[in-house]
Amino acid sequence: MEKTGNAQSRQEKCEEDVPKSSPFDFVIKQFKGKKSSPGKRKEQPSAARKVFGGLDFVKSEVKDRRETEETEINRADDQNEKEDLSTQDGPSHLISEAESPSGKQRFNQFMQKLGKKPNSKNLDLNNCALSETDVTELASLLPFLPELEEISLSWNGGVGGSLKALTVQLHHVNLLKVLRLNNCRLTAEDVTSLGEAFEIVPQLEELDLSWNSNIGGKLSLLTKKLQKGCKIKFLKITDCNLTAKDGESLAQILNVIPNLEVLDLSVNKHIGCSMKIIAQDLKNVPGLKELNLHMCGLKQDSLQGLDTALQHLAELRKLDVSCNREIGGGFKDSTAHLASLKNLEVLDLHQCCVTEEDMTVLSQVIPLLSSLQELNLSSNKNIGVSSEPLLSRLRFLPKLKSVAISNCCLREESFSSLVLLTQDGHLARLQKLDLSYNDNICDEGWAVFCKGLAVFKELSELDVSLRPSSCRDCGMWFSELLAALTKLPALAELGMQRWVLSESQRKQLESFNQDNKRSIRFDC
Repeated sequence: MEKTGNAQSRQEKCEEDVPKSSPFDFVIKQFKGKKSSPGKRKEQPSAARKVFGGLDFVKSEVKDRRETEETEINRADDQNEKEDLSTQDGPSHLISEAESPSGKQRFNQFMQKLGKKPNSKNLDLNNCALSETDVTELASLLPFLPELEEISLSWNGGVGGSLKALTVQLHHVNLLKVLRLNNCRLTAEDVTSLGEAFEIVPQLEELDLSWNSNIGGKLSLLTKKLQKGCKIKFLKITDCNLTAKDGESLAQILNVIPNLEVLDLSVNKHIGCSMKIIAQDLKNVPGLKELNLHMCGLKQDSLQGLDTALQHLAELRKLDVSCNREIGGGFKDSTAHLASLKNLEVLDLHQCCVTEEDMTVLSQVIPLLSSLQELNLSSNKNIGVSSEPLLSRLRFLPKLKSVAISNCCLREESFSSLVLLTQDGHLARLQKLDLSYNDNICDEGWAVFCKGLAVFKELSELDVSLRPSSCRDCGMWFSELLAALTKLPALAELGMQRWVLSESQRKQLESFNQDNKRSIRFDC
């Protein structure tokens, strides 16, 4: 009885410990309210299983709901992030469309096809056998090259007749500074389209149209489009069959290109007829540094007009009037302003039929050009009989580096005068000396020259070759030459063509470099 009562009291105690309204009652009620499937009898769970099973169910429900909510939140965040990125990428894509990878890839492929390395600033396609199709393809690539500063299409005949396809796209490269179209067979239509392009390339500084013979007579199609304040500094129209009318058109634009520094009209034989007109307008380009008029059909009156213009060209560094044979005899009346060119560094007068009277004047003027570095008087055969005064005064030109007196019929007296230039350290900077094709010099004259040769410490090139039709033995002066070579540390090339050397002399030259640890190239 006691045991039964104790069990009953323990049971009552347990029942008292269980709250009348437990948090899990709703779970138990849910299980009680569910009906078993038809035909099956569901085993009734114990009270503990009901309680803890319900607890697991609640935890699972809470966990599933939490994971679902987190998933939804993550999805929303991802979507928002994608929308933000899409919003950001849109304008960026539009702005950088010209620099898209596909455009750059096309450009790289185009350059590789032509065997060239891609360069976004310098487009060098010289001598690439470009066709009209290539030019059109190149034009389509210009929008992808906004940083382009130089375009060189020289020596491509296929450019002719198709240049317009390129010029209409030049507004994409408004930083363009250099345009070279040498020998491209340009047509009148090309010249016209090029002129129209000047308005969309405001930064253009260099224009080279040399060796396009069809430009002749049509230069006005280009020049009339130039606007005042044009920034062109280098204008080269060499060998373009320019006419006197073209010369007049050129003269008219000199007042709209005040920054011009280089003007090259060489090898235009008919432009000399308008040189007086051009010379009158050269005053509008006071900063001109280089004037090339080689083989331009200049006459004596052209030279006079040019000399008058020189008073306005104080910055001139190079003057080339070579191969204008009809100006011979005109220097005596046209050198009044030549002496004022204190900055002149290069003076080229070769093959100008200079007379003895001209030499008398030039001998007084040239020594006054204190900045002169290069002097070329070659192929003026009358210089020989009157060269002594000039050669003896070259010592007044301390910066002189190159002297060419080839084919001038020099005499022994001329060499003596040149050697007396060289005494007391004068002409110490001379690096190149061309005395070739002066076949009248006797052996004694060459010996005198070689004895004085050692003073040219910086001399790197010396040419004493004879004419192609001549042939002479070196004679007594060879030993003097060999002795002088040991005292010329900078000499790298010696021209001795058509001088006949004995076997012994040849061996001496062959062993000279090895014995003296030199590398002179003997052109014998």
